[in-house]
Amino acid sequence: MTALALMAIGIATVYSVGNPAETSPANETANLAHLWKKQIIFAGIGFLGFLGANAINYRRLGALSYWIYAVVLLLLLLLVVSRYIVPLPFVPEIKGAHRWIRFRVAGVQLPQIQPSEVCKLAYILALAWYLRYRSNYRNFRALVGPFVLTLLPMALIVLEPDLGTVVLMMPIFFVMLFVAGAKVRHLAIIVLMAVLLSPVLWFTMMKPYQQARISSVLLQSAWVREKAEAHPWLGKALVGKEFSERRWKNDWGYHLIRSKYAVASGGVTGSGFQQGPFVKYNFLPDRHNDFIFAIIAHQWGLLGCLGLLGLYAIIVACGLEIAENNTDPFGRLLAMGILAMFAVEVLVNMSMTVGLMPITGLTLPFVSYGGSSLLVSMIALGLLNNVGRCRPFTVARKM
Repeated sequence: MTALALMAIGIATVYSVGNPAETSPANETANLAHLWKKQIIFAGIGFLGFLGANAINYRRLGALSYWIYAVVLLLLLLLVVSRYIVPLPFVPEIKGAHRWIRFRVAGVQLPQIQPSEVCKLAYILALAWYLRYRSNYRNFRALVGPFVLTLLPMALIVLEPDLGTVVLMMPIFFVMLFVAGAKVRHLAIIVLMAVLLSPVLWFTMMKPYQQARISSVLLQSAWVREKAEAHPWLGKALVGKEFSERRWKNDWGYHLIRSKYAVASGGVTGSGFQQGPFVKYNFLPDRHNDFIFAIIAHQWGLLGCLGLLGLYAIIVACGLEIAENNTDPFGRLLAMGILAMFAVEVLVNMSMTVGLMPITGLTLPFVSYGGSSLLVSMIALGLLNNVGRCRPFTVARKM
């Protein structure tokens, strides 16, 4: 019921941004007017995915997890090949990225899929299956296996590029290792290695627009922007090129500035359903997917945001109960991996809309517009329910 409520909120919000109470003279919302109908179809497909994930015992999926993981890696590899080697007809370029696959069967165009979304769940399944044995994580050398399982899809996804999914995978990795029983000092060593390696990645692999997205957390400060403009070396370190206040407002910081205005203008109770300038006009791009939380805050204010957080808290609480009461290591790890995925997506998406975290492109689970995201979220929820439904039978009290 909680997921249905979240999907209903998402559909209503997508409807409102495409069909405001007052139509703008420039008809700026016309291209979003019918997306709510597609979102209803996506929700129906997602519900079927939820039922499918409950159809068989989750342990059987565990036995197939490496094969699922390998197929997803192959799909990710096709995206990289299309971007860097030879263009493939079923891999479209959208906004400079190669993240989607469109297949046509018998002349019928099938819905496009985003392999990086599917990869999140395939990765959790494979890692949970690998970590179910104690010998796979108790010493530092044994962490090479799960580390490779994590780095392979991350490397392919970052080449699409899709920074959001890459940001998501590392917290899932650490949560599942911690739950599996990995030693804290080993996890701390991995974090230290990542910190030491980050300057190399920053200056050699990241493009200026990616650097600007991450630096936006600091560049919200007028003092930092003033120093970056006065000292070219600092501007280049932050955004990869000479910093400009004008470009910050019109390009690098455009989404963030508008998103914060939308959230702040909602106040305590909001502007009301289908009301408010950020609903009526195209002041905030991507307000139906990545920045949908800002529109919810704009329409329903602080109270609406707290209600939304309460719904996510119910899912997390139920998931923790399922994980705690399952004695199967694979089931417990699978449940915690799914919970980590949901929690990180929610926290990162909400945080980026108010400037607490970089803009990464992570969607808000069950709420943001998008078929792949909604389908994967519903399948993940179905697996979580499967773990709770198919828990091993025990005759002794849990110690």
